Amino acid sequence: MTGETTPKPAGRTGVFVSICLFSFLVNFGRIAFAPLVDFFIESGISPATAGLAATAVWVGSALPRLPTGYLLTFVRRHRVISGMGIGLAAAAAFTALSPGIWFTVTGALLVGLATGVFFIAANPLVSELYPDHVGIAVGLRGMSSQIAAVAAPFLVALAIGYGSWRIAFGALAVLVLAATAVFALAVRRADLPDAGTEDRDLVAGIRAQWHLVVAGIVFVGLTGFVWQGVFNFYVTYLGAAKSIPSETATTLLTLTFAAGVPSFIVAGRLADRFSYLPLLCSILAGFAVCLFAFTLAVAAVSVVMGLVIHGLFPVGDAYLLETLPDEHRASAYSGFSATMMLIQAPGSVAVGALAQSGLTYTGVFQGYAVAVAALVVGMAVLARAGRLPTGG
Repeated sequence: MTGETTPKPAGRTGVFVSICLFSFLVNFGRIAFAPLVDFFIESGISPATAGLAATAVWVGSALPRLPTGYLLTFVRRHRVISGMGIGLAAAAAFTALSPGIWFTVTGALLVGLATGVFFIAANPLVSELYPDHVGIAVGLRGMSSQIAAVAAPFLVALAIGYGSWRIAFGALAVLVLAATAVFALAVRRADLPDAGTEDRDLVAGIRAQWHLVVAGIVFVGLTGFVWQGVFNFYVTYLGAAKSIPSETATTLLTLTFAAGVPSFIVAGRLADRFSYLPLLCSILAGFAVCLFAFTLAVAAVSVVMGLVIHGLFPVGDAYLLETLPDEHRASAYSGFSATMMLIQAPGSVAVGALAQSGLTYTGVFQGYAVAVAALVVGMAVLARAGRLPTGG
């Protein structure tokens, strides 16, 4: 009828804001182990074992993703997120109380398990809250995660300065419980979407969308493997190869993550306006160039590299979440996310093992840059030939 407008669903902004709050806390729990790698090494722990602590959180983040996808076929997304909040608080408390490195590795695994549940439940929900603006919605959610990545090195260093890195995880446990209460209240006041009600078969969803799932895994998973190794050994690399003090290197790592904060918004806006495949290939090409240049220079290249690589994640998520139909979204996304994370997770251990075998960090990073460049060429050829899903 003329003059009538469809009212916007009530309360969704509150749910979205509380998800962004969760996103900050969840990613802090994951990233907090990265600045601890160098601290553990200086404490007498071997590089491989120190890298394992950082790897465990990412392995843990990968393991529950398929089971969570199955869980979402019969439990609503907001209930899964609330349960995740309780689990993350318990995992953070366990880590804060860990008496030794192997307990810390176990705590990292438990923290990772909770975060994996969050992303599988939250990302489809965010895309369904704002179906006409998926790119900017996942970009803002991702920006919240990235702010945590920027803050994590500083906050962990602050905790160490006050006497123990465990203080950071104790505070995390308390804040997650508060965020869970805020989210539950926002959900009660909101008109939530029911877009996933027909998604009732995990295997069928993955099978039906396997071309898109595989494309997403190649773009995000393989490049993420490289990025995991680079940022977890960033401080160690600058000390060993460039003789840069740990404090300065930590500041540079913070700047690298800080450059990613606006990247999530910019990339999200670009994802809403341009074709996905050229955008993804451009991001990977830029990262390959920046990574190789990083081994020759440091500060300026670090900032540009952070700006480029962090654009991959909102664009990759939007590529899948906007393209997947309602009846397959959570199932197929969980298949992508679980496999992608399992590929990424060994990135830290791989760099540590290669360094212990006698290779220089510079040689490892330059080899990674060449590998990403080869990946870009391969995916660009497939896209040109029409062999990849275009998305949208």
